[in-house]
Amino acid sequence: MSSLVKEDLEKKLFKPLSQNLYEFIEIEFSVQDRYYLCVSVTKNEEVKIIMVKHYRIGLDEKYEVTKKWSLNDLQMIDGKEADTDNPFFDLHFKKVYSLEAYSCASKYAFARTVNKLNHEYLKKDLQIVNFDSTYINDDSIWSSNNKDCLVLMRICFYAFNLVCLSLCPLPL
Repeated sequence: MSSLVKEDLEKKLFKPLSQNLYEFIEIEFSVQDRYYLCVSVTKNEEVKIIMVKHYRIGLDEKYEVTKKWSLNDLQMIDGKEADTDNPFFDLHFKKVYSLEAYSCASKYAFARTVNKLNHEYLKKDLQIVNFDSTYINDDSIWSSNNKDCLVLMRICFYAFNLVCLSLCPLPL
C-alpha cells in the first residue's frame, strides 16, 4: 500500500516540482483527511520537508502541500522519550511543530532519512534528541536499507535471550 502511495505522490506532486521523494510517513493531523510528512531533494540539492494533505474528489486522489520547510532551517528533532515506544515527536524550526507519526517505526524512519540527507547534503550540526541512536545512525551494526525489520529482529533477539535466561536453573 505505501509503495503505491509513494508512487502516486511522486507522479502527481514531486516530479512536477522537479523533486525526488526520499521518504514519507503518515502523520495523525486531522480526523477527516490523511496527512503525510515527506522528505525530498530538489534539483538544486536542497532538502525539503513537506507536509502534504491527501484527499479524494470522487475517485481521483489529490495531494496538496500544506507546509514546506527547508532542512537548513530545522534546528532539532525531538523524539520526546527515547526509552518509550511512542509515535510523538517535535520538529524545531523557528516554531516548534508537535506531530504524531502513524507508528514509532515510521517516526524513526523519518529521523533516519533526515539524518542521512543532512550528512549527505548539508553536513550541519542537526540535533536529534530522545531517539535511540542505535536505530538512527548508519554506522551501527544493525544498519541496512530495511532498518525497521532489523529493529524488530533485535527486539526478538533480546526477548529470546530473556526467555532463555529465565528458563536456566540457577546454581545453588
